[in-house]
Amino acid sequence: MTADPRVKDVGEIRTAHLFDMVVDLNPPLPIGSGPFGRRVLFGAAGGTFHGPRLHGDVLPGGGDWALFDPDGTMSLDVRLTLRTHDGALLHMTYGGRWVTPPEVRDALADPAERHRIDPAHYYFRTSPFFETGAEPYAWLNGTVCVGSGYLVEGGIAYKVSRVL
Repeated sequence: MTADPRVKDVGEIRTAHLFDMVVDLNPPLPIGSGPFGRRVLFGAAGGTFHGPRLHGDVLPGGGDWALFDPDGTMSLDVRLTLRTHDGALLHMTYGGRWVTPPEVRDALADPAERHRIDPAHYYFRTSPFFETGAEPYAWLNGTVCVGSGYLVEGGIAYKVSRVL
């Protein structure tokens, strides 16, 4: 089968580092199993973000209303509020997938050990979007991002890049 002749070469997708973010988490709140899977709220207790064009704090009160499939895949539904160093508020949302192979699930379930697992042993990717009325950061409103997540002691961290 040949490719559709309407397909064009638009170049490779390129990215640039936006920021690294650490989100401190409250103890999880297991909502339970429902018609779509097992739901758990991982509430944000705070945190920080830092990058070449913006930095500041993750405010408490947001979180991830995660949904777990029976095969170990977690679907993310995250909403966070970020405050930049100069006081601007950014609404950050993202979905994503965290796929954990069976051989690391027991270690990831252990709160004392989970942050020691090499992130190369699982797949944790996100697609952040931003909303703000702050003029210095209005460029974020039209930006598509991708992120790679990993566990840290007391929470979760992400390397976030904007798609150029």
